[in-house]
Amino acid sequence: MKFGVITFPGSNCDQDMIYVLETILKQEVVQLWHKDHDLQGADFIVLPGGFSYGDYLRSGAIANYSPIMKEVQEHAKNGGYVLGICNGFQILCESGLLPGTLLHNDHQKFMCKNVFLKADNNSSLINQSVSTEEVLNIPIAHAEGRYYATAEMLEELNSNDQVIYRYCSADGSLSNDSNPNGSVENIAGVCNKAGNVFGMMPHPERAADIELGNTDGLKILQSLLESVTA
Repeated sequence: MKFGVITFPGSNCDQDMIYVLETILKQEVVQLWHKDHDLQGADFIVLPGGFSYGDYLRSGAIANYSPIMKEVQEHAKNGGYVLGICNGFQILCESGLLPGTLLHNDHQKFMCKNVFLKADNNSSLINQSVSTEEVLNIPIAHAEGRYYATAEMLEELNSNDQVIYRYCSADGSLSNDSNPNGSVENIAGVCNKAGNVFGMMPHPERAADIELGNTDGLKILQSLLESVTA
């Protein structure tokens, strides 16, 4: 499996993702620049976290018009895999590759801390090997992470098992108190209907190295890797 990690002006988690994929998961990785018109044969494209274009207008709105996004959209349309983390999730929503949008946190503050989440189901590649009973401790770092979708979209997301992770408490229960940003139905990440494009606000790559004292994020990335290479 060959991964392509895109760097936009303002990306700051691209090297974190490259490190985890290359050094920890032993995968081939190519670094892609936002002005590129070639995905260099990558099978799996990753849009990392950060503050693309300074988060002007809406987070991810300008990055959607970067030249490489035409290639990413074509890649996804042809069934290729795409993962967006945090700002990458925002870009995927802005591009229409994922349903819904990310709004300012309900408390209007930037949040940077570890939160609890759990897999909503085992229907997608990114949660297939993660028990729905297991609570994961994963970092977040965002000001516009409040996931929003219309009632009609939510009905479709839930009926198609497109919600991949939800914020929860330490015991796994869903509540307003365990929701760090006001996301509708505690949604932390979703996938598209075809099941090849994924987006989530929490940062699994920041919890994937034993040196950091937390490898819960590695379970998410390993589930993805095991599924796409099976």
